[in-house]
Amino acid sequence: MSDNRATQPLAEPAEASAEDGHVVVDGPDGFAITLTAEAATITGERLIEAGRIARRQRPSDGSRDPAN
Repeated sequence: MSDNRATQPLAEPAEASAEDGHVVVDGPDGFAITLTAEAATITGERLIEAGRIARRQRPSDGSRDPAN
């Protein structure tokens, strides 16, 4: 990955809230996105699956990740 801060992965989880029938996601460093309820549901499912895959891709340090 690049040394550019804007392209580095965020390590702090984002917050999500429902407002006027939409989902608003606010993250660190001014990251924000608004999604329809349908798009938020599908995106959430995709994020969970991608997170599981990414955890398996990490080098093993001998510890077990209880969230996986």
